[in-house]
Amino acid sequence: MRQRLPSLLRPPLAFAHRGARAHAPENTLEAFRLAMRLGATGLESDVWPTSDGVAVLDHDGVVRSGLRRKRISELERAALPEHIPTLRELYDEVGPEVPLSLDVKDPAVAPEVIACARDVGAEADLWLCHPDLDTVASWRPLSAEVRLVHSTRRKRLGMSPEHHAAELQQRQIDAANFHHSEWTGGTITLYHRFGRLALGWDAQFERIIDDLLDGGIDGVFSDHVDRLVTCFQQRGAW
Repeated sequence: MRQRLPSLLRPPLAFAHRGARAHAPENTLEAFRLAMRLGATGLESDVWPTSDGVAVLDHDGVVRSGLRRKRISELERAALPEHIPTLRELYDEVGPEVPLSLDVKDPAVAPEVIACARDVGAEADLWLCHPDLDTVASWRPLSAEVRLVHSTRRKRLGMSPEHHAAELQQRQIDAANFHHSEWTGGTITLYHRFGRLALGWDAQFERIIDDLLDGGIDGVFSDHVDRLVTCFQQRGAW
C-alpha cells in the first residue's frame, strides 16, 4: 500500500453524489436510503426554492407541467412530482447526523436551508457549495457552524492556489471543491497549511479515488457508492 498523506478531516468523508446515483434514480429518497445502506458517510444533492419558499432537492430545477417545462421556483411544493423530496423530508429519512453537502442552485434558498438544518440540529453537518466566492462568503453571517465550500474549477479562480487558500481562510470559507483531476498531494497540502479542507468531485473510478485518498483529500464525491466505500476501506481511510 502506498503511503498516504494526512487529511485534515479524519476520517475523510465519502459523499454519495445525488444519492446512490449509479444505482437508483438520482436525488430521490430511494437513492439516499440506498447510499446509506451501501456505506456512504455523507450525502450530496442540489437544492432549489419553490414559489412558497420550500427547499427541495433536484438537479436541473425544471419539471414538466402538462406540455410545458416550468422552473421549480415558479411552482408551489404541492405541484411538484412526488419523487422530488424536500430537504426536511431527507432529514426525516436519514437523520440530522449525516453530513449533507448541497449545491445551492439558487442563492435565495440558502437562508431556508440553514433554518431547516438548524431546526433539526444538523447545522454543523451541513456543507453549502457554490461557484461564486462572494456568494459563499455572504452566507457566513447566517451561521457560524455551517461548512461553506467554494466549488469551482481551478482554471476559473483567476488567482494562484496559494492566494485562493488565503482568501478562503480570510473569508471564513471552510473548503475548496475541485474536479478530481485538479488536485495533487502538493495542492491538497497547500490548502491544509491554511487550515482549509480539500474536496474532490467526479471521482468515479477506483484509481481516481485511491489517488485522492493518498493525496490527503478530506472528502470525495462519487456516483458509485460501492466503489467509493471499497476504496476507503482498502486504503485505510476509515
